[in-house]
Amino acid sequence: MDLSTHNLKNLFDQLGLPSDDASIQQFIKDNAPTPPDQPIYESSCFNDAQAAFLAQGLDEDSDWTEVIDTLHAALTEVVN
Repeated sequence: MDLSTHNLKNLFDQLGLPSDDASIQQFIKDNAPTPPDQPIYESSCFNDAQAAFLAQGLDEDSDWTEVIDTLHAALTEVVN
């Protein structure tokens, strides 16, 4: 059983991206907005391995789904 915490920090760790709060916010700022109807795994800000992880997480309705959806929502917001 997977007892790890699934939050944005841990998702960024899984994706091999800097996961401190400032880096997460900068990533979102740099890559938003994305079209809300575009699947997150099709965003150009992710490499093939990252996109595959995101797609698999959503496809399997894994424990990561909620936090992937949270990141997708953040990326679709207009950032000033």
